[in-house]
Amino acid sequence: MILFVFEGENREPTLFKTLEYLYFSKNKQIRICSYKNNIYDLYKRMNETDEPEDIVSILKNKLVADKDNPLKEIRRRSDFSQIYLFFDYDSHNNKDQNISDSQIQKMLDFFNDESSDYGKLFINYPMVESIRYVKNPLPDNDYFSYTTQINLGKKFKEKANSESFYKNLDFITFRINLKTLSLKIPEEKERIEKIRQNWELLLKMNVQKANFICTDKNDFPENEEDISQDKIFKNQLEKYIEPKREVAILNSFPLFLFEYKDKLK
Repeated sequence: MILFVFEGENREPTLFKTLEYLYFSKNKQIRICSYKNNIYDLYKRMNETDEPEDIVSILKNKLVADKDNPLKEIRRRSDFSQIYLFFDYDSHNNKDQNISDSQIQKMLDFFNDESSDYGKLFINYPMVESIRYVKNPLPDNDYFSYTTQINLGKKFKEKANSESFYKNLDFITFRINLKTLSLKIPEEKERIEKIRQNWELLLKMNVQKANFICTDKNDFPENEEDISQDKIFKNQLEKYIEPKREVAILNSFPLFLFEYKDKLK
């Protein structure tokens, strides 16, 4: 089984379930859960003892009272072959920006392997709403240049609503029942293929932008390691966060697809 851990309860599951339908083999066993808090809180919980606790144990304890606990029947970490985490940069939750950024570097070193006890972390800059921050119909050739001030905080959602060409997620998602996580698949094959095409365009745009952040080249990287989560953060810090108090807008779902979609078939 593969476990996907998301920060939020709405956006991330909606995006992921569409990706699962489009890209994952039907034979893959998937569990998803929402942490309902930021990555700083999760990291703190996992390191409250001398030896870090595995992420499945932490999640099971946190979700034990939830009626729809997706990990209710899970016994141990070894029940999962891979674990992926998707969280927001979320710097506005920390009063001291220096502490926040030093924590993120530690967390990227800690959550760096999907097969480990802790899983692999993917970060959205500044948050998951970056997935639709395009100002022109896809493909948006100006996407590589879009940034936002980090002190905007949660108001980035308003910025995305007002400035994005797409006013909702219909251009990349199917309708979903968030309680059951069941999708309503369109009958029109053209609609399905259009959503798939839009994801491929977002993949290209975000991968090229990640490479631009890391190497100043707005094209595909020579290899995956050129745009590792660690390198993206270090370059965000050096080129945007520290000198300009902003981040380059970037979404982790297309980067995950770029790195793993051939392994999901």
